[in-house]
Amino acid sequence: MKSRITIKELEPKSYEILLEMERYLAKSELPSSLKELVKIRASQINKCAYCLEMHTLAARNRGEEEQRIYALSAWEESPHFSPQERAALAYTEEVTLISQNGVREVTYNRLKELFSERQIAQLTILIGQINFWNRINVATKQNYSAD
Repeated sequence: MKSRITIKELEPKSYEILLEMERYLAKSELPSSLKELVKIRASQINKCAYCLEMHTLAARNRGEEEQRIYALSAWEESPHFSPQERAALAYTEEVTLISQNGVREVTYNRLKELFSERQIAQLTILIGQINFWNRINVATKQNYSAD
């Protein structure tokens, strides 16, 4: 599949701002494993092959179990995820699909039980960021290369 355009080349300053946000998010209070699960789940929903390849590789490199990666699309039925991960994944789905039903109170209230307000803010930014990357990559048909 041939890329349509390359944002990095056409808008290098904007691209650098996105990378700066990635550096900021990498230092957030959220566990690295949770961040990768969120990125993978949003990318599954958005059908972003580029981000799926990138973040499944990153998760495996950080020691994530293959079984958890495979089960991620069915996390609600899987015993492999903690209550905190389940809350974050539910929130990820609702924010990613926000035009359908918004974010339900039950979902947000569950987050408040398991995360600090600061962590919820970080999670919200993380979800917005991966959704932005997904939209760039799907719209421009970016191809992933681990080079």
